[in-house]
Parts: sequence; C-alpha cells; structure tokens
Amino acid sequence: MVCPVGASLPVPLRAEAEIEVNIPQSGMNQRLVLRVPGWPGSAPGQFVMLSPGALAAVPRTDPLLPRPMAVYRGAGERIEILYRRSGRGTALLAEARAGERVGLVGPLGRPFALPAPGERALLVGGGTGIASLYGLAAALGGGATVLLGARSAVDLMGREDFEALGAALAIATEDGSAGLRGLVTELLERELARGGPARVYACGPTPMMRRCAELAAGAGAAAIVSLENHMACGYGVCLGCAVPVRAGGYALVCRDGPVFAASDVAWEGLA
Repeated sequence: MVCPVGASLPVPLRAEAEIEVNIPQSGMNQRLVLRVPGWPGSAPGQFVMLSPGALAAVPRTDPLLPRPMAVYRGAGERIEILYRRSGRGTALLAEARAGERVGLVGPLGRPFALPAPGERALLVGGGTGIASLYGLAAALGGGATVLLGARSAVDLMGREDFEALGAALAIATEDGSAGLRGLVTELLERELARGGPARVYACGPTPMMRRCAELAAGAGAAAIVSLENHMACGYGVCLGCAVPVRAGGYALVCRDGPVFAASDVAWEGLA
C-alpha cells in the first residue's frame, strides 16, 4: 500500500520478496511486481534497496551491492518497481523469474510533502526519475501537472499509468518521437511563465534537476528535488551517497533525502 502524504513514516523492514511479475517494457525499461510479506506501506518518494538478481543457495558476491529503486506504487503486500536495464546489476535483476526471491530493505528515505494551499504542483520527471513521481501524482490526482522527458518515446516510463490518473500531462523527447522535440525543462519554463504560485517537484538526471531549480528560483517558485545518487546500504552507514549542501558539509541522500529543497543543494559540487 501507499501511505498518505504527511502520514507517519512506516518502519523499514528487511525481507525476501517474491517476484510475481518481471517483464520488459518499451526500450530497456522493466516492470517488476513483488510480494513483500509484512510490507508496511510507503509514502510517495520513498525507495527500497534490492539485491542485484535473484537470491540463490550461495550468497551473491559479484555484484555484491544492492540497488536503490523507487517504489512506483503498491497495494497491500505488493509493490511495483519500474527500472531500466543499464548495467550488470539491473541486467541480472531483469533475468529473475516469477517465483524467485530478491532481497529487499525498505521503505527508506524521506518522502515528498504536499504543496501549500493555492500552489500549482508541477511534477518534472526525466529518464528513470519518472518512477519516483508516480506516487505523488496519484496522491495529487487531477491537481497536478506532470511533465515527462526522455531521449525518445521508447524510453518513457509509465506513460499510460500517468495518463490514466487524469492529471494534465505533457511530454518532451530529445528526438521528437513523442511530444515536444526538446528537453522537459522547456515544458517547465512554459508552465512557470503562466505565473501564479507553484511548487516544482523534480527527479531525473542532475543537470535536469539543476535547471529545474534555476527556473523555479527565477520564477519565485519553490522547488523540491529527489536525488538519485549511488548508494550501497540505504540507511546512512556506508556514506557513499553524500551530497554537498549550501549550509556547508554534506547530507546523505539515503538518510536525509532523497527529497531535498532544491535551494539546499550545492549544485556546483555535484558531477
């Protein structure tokens, strides 16, 4: 299940999740449905750590580390993950079959907060970052404007799911195969030019989120980002997901995020 935005956060669990569905989508995208015994629910923007491939009698040591994956949506003890086959770990995960098990820790991280009364919610997703925004879009219903971007139409994640929500939806692809030919930040610039109070929620490649932060600041709008740093543990032990912040020092994406106020991030310090 998905917890309401603003509700108390569920306690994370460590579990062996059973694969019910693990099927290819368009391009290199994959849809994974897991049954997680005792799943406590999650709030929009939270994530899980998944083992890179099915569990076996011998513990996996290559690759060793789990992968962070956004919780796309859930119902009861079932959660859904959208991911892209982009490396060895996700390729192994894509080979896992129904009935096999994967290790899971979650739900983890700090979720999104609702916009203030009177603010338009502008959700901007790029690439795999799209998967982090569906839960928020569903919570906001028709009150959100969703802007999705990808390299091409086959790379878009969850397009039909977002369309089914009934929210205003616009798409940009770099090759022009769907929607605007260009960048999703161009769609955001147009929306912000309409004026009025707005709150931007962005998840995707770092340059995209940085540009969203700049556009929002220029329009006097609040901006929230969900960072996608690499991490090994998911709960603040390995320190592998540190991100520089304006106040000085570093924050951990897994523990202090992944959701941050865009103005708190020292973007110039990110690769």
